Amino acid sequence: MRQSGAPIEAVKTLGPDGPAPVLLLCEHASNAFPDAFGTLGLDAATRTSHAAWDPGALALAARLSSAWSVPLVHGTVSRLVYDCNRPPDAPDAIPVKSELHEIPGNRDLTEAARAARVAAVYTPFVAAVDAAVARAAPQAIVTIHSFTPVYFGKPRSVEIGILYDRDTQLADALLSEDWGGREVRGNEPYGPQDGVTHSLKLHGVARGLPNAMIEVRNDLLDDPVSREAVFRLISRNLAHALDRFGIGLEGAL
Repeated sequence: MRQSGAPIEAVKTLGPDGPAPVLLLCEHASNAFPDAFGTLGLDAATRTSHAAWDPGALALAARLSSAWSVPLVHGTVSRLVYDCNRPPDAPDAIPVKSELHEIPGNRDLTEAARAARVAAVYTPFVAAVDAAVARAAPQAIVTIHSFTPVYFGKPRSVEIGILYDRDTQLADALLSEDWGGREVRGNEPYGPQDGVTHSLKLHGVARGLPNAMIEVRNDLLDDPVSREAVFRLISRNLAHALDRFGIGLEGAL
């Protein structure tokens, strides 16, 4: 494993530069392991597994961004290097274990090594979101994630999760929409007790913007046809939900 202060590209912003009704975030978009940090002692199978990223989330988020002509800020580094949906003081921001996967390169890090991860990955991500908010002046923040169908050996029946923290307005509106028989639940398969609402609180709640995290089971995103069906469902329902706040989405179905 290597660690250095070499600069890396930890975040990208897609979409228009001007005002937009919504800002999309996708923190776990990539399973890239920059040379500066090496492979963390992980084999190829682990580096491509759901432990390292949210498979299908970026493709879905980019489809929404393109259809709605709204900006998308997404990470370009594996969450095993640093999880941008966690604050620097959270132990699992740099996890030593993810589900069944041990992360050797994250064990016994010095404070300086942890600070280097924060500076290389988290700080640029937050700065990019702040810059996107300044340009777009969005009226809502929506984050896009995916989750594994089997967790600790147990199948998950939930297909789409609508996650929220103390501001429930947008999540409540989404949960009241017609999801066409899909198994959709609030704060499942994760919730605030799991520490997953950091981005919502930092970028949405703190600004007084309606916000929600949409989690999609990743087997629904693993082929273009299924992913398009999920996109159409989310596009329609999010447009309906946002309309209740007077927020219009061009290109929504």
